[in-house]
Amino acid sequence: MNKRIIWAAVTGLMVPYVGTLAWTGTIRGEELRYEQQKEVSGRRRILLDRSNGSYYMDMEEYLPGVIARQMPVEYEPEALKAQAIIARTYICRQMEAAGEENEIAESALDMDYVESEQLKSLWGSSRFPQYYKKLEDAVKATSGVVMTYENRCIDPMFCRATAGMTRKGDFTHPYLEPADCPGDVEAEGYMQIAVFSKEDFVSAINGIPEGETGTRQVDISQVPGTVQIVSRDESGYVDQVQIGNAGYSGEEIQYALGLKSACFTMESYEDGIRAVAKGIGHGYGLSQATANEKAKAGWKAEEILGYFYKNITFISE
Repeated sequence: MNKRIIWAAVTGLMVPYVGTLAWTGTIRGEELRYEQQKEVSGRRRILLDRSNGSYYMDMEEYLPGVIARQMPVEYEPEALKAQAIIARTYICRQMEAAGEENEIAESALDMDYVESEQLKSLWGSSRFPQYYKKLEDAVKATSGVVMTYENRCIDPMFCRATAGMTRKGDFTHPYLEPADCPGDVEAEGYMQIAVFSKEDFVSAINGIPEGETGTRQVDISQVPGTVQIVSRDESGYVDQVQIGNAGYSGEEIQYALGLKSACFTMESYEDGIRAVAKGIGHGYGLSQATANEKAKAGWKAEEILGYFYKNITFISE
């Protein structure tokens, strides 16, 4: 479970929303040199250590470009506020892990960030001021707020949409308990159907790195006859898959086949295999689809977050 949580945490922060974008190196024309900004004290900051030069940016100024990558800007303001708290909590958690109080290098965050010029291109110049202000407002309204558990920032995992219920965390994530998300079935892209020939399926599976028991290889003669899902967790996500004598985790099969979720089924189809996946992302923590629906129903950001992360405390940094 622990290995699955770690893998899911990494991929969960890479939820696809905008495509791969090039760096421009500035935001709102406020490029600050490394030496100048380092003198600023009392505020958390990000060292933008890029190939075209290094400089500092205040964390609160950095956050709108992060939220733009993580959540659709068309979502409700309270959902965007919840995402702002998630992003801030993650950055502060990474600072804690690095033993730093006030700064961290962007390269150490494993977090996607979108420059303002890229957002203008994505949204269009006419909509950019309104949309960017919406993100800034979400950050300002939650300024400094983070989520903690036992006096430490939590690992604020999130996904675009679950298969209907969030997943229980392991002992390192005691604040992650299953939460019902029935409306996620209405999320765009909730269901994915993928068909593979026997050859393509075997090639993908044999590309999975060796496991704890060593090399795992599948022969085409074992497909689809020996393919079976051995176990699922209580939220319906696949724990273990057996193919011949080889065992795999649900996430290993998911990523090998390019599925959006580890909540999937596999069956014989014509002369190959058909996989049907439900949900978008790893299924842990906050479901953005449900968060947006709750925001539409009048829930505030902290109420939304409290629904997904149990027994947490909100503090202002």
